[in-house]
Amino acid sequence: MLREHAAGGLVHREGKVLMVRVQNLKGDKVWTFPKGHLDQGETPEAAAVREVQEETGWLCRIVSPLFTARYFFTRSQGKVSKTVDWYLMQPEKKTGKPDANEVLAAKWVPSDEAAGLATYPSDKQLIEAFLNKGL
Repeated sequence: MLREHAAGGLVHREGKVLMVRVQNLKGDKVWTFPKGHLDQGETPEAAAVREVQEETGWLCRIVSPLFTARYFFTRSQGKVSKTVDWYLMQPEKKTGKPDANEVLAAKWVPSDEAAGLATYPSDKQLIEAFLNKGL
């Protein structure tokens, strides 16, 4: 079985969270949170900050660890076991635009509406973990 490790951020401000619209492996367009694979020798924290900036154009700072998702999916090479370390983040400054090759759109969504927009069960768990913090 293949194993993958990724990291991402749930960025929040003023009662809203930052979501991205991407095309998944099946070709479906879905709303999710910014995340990506760790580069060689990169820490999950550094990967999360980098991926959020690349996918949203926002430079953010990590406030705290938030949630670790573990799930399986199938890719052409076979079954994949994936771990995603999620961090609670706050935006520091807008530095650019979302990566046009990976991201179809990025938008701020009211926190209480994010679970309804999210497609993946792990994203719904992520927003639930955030809402349970009472921020």
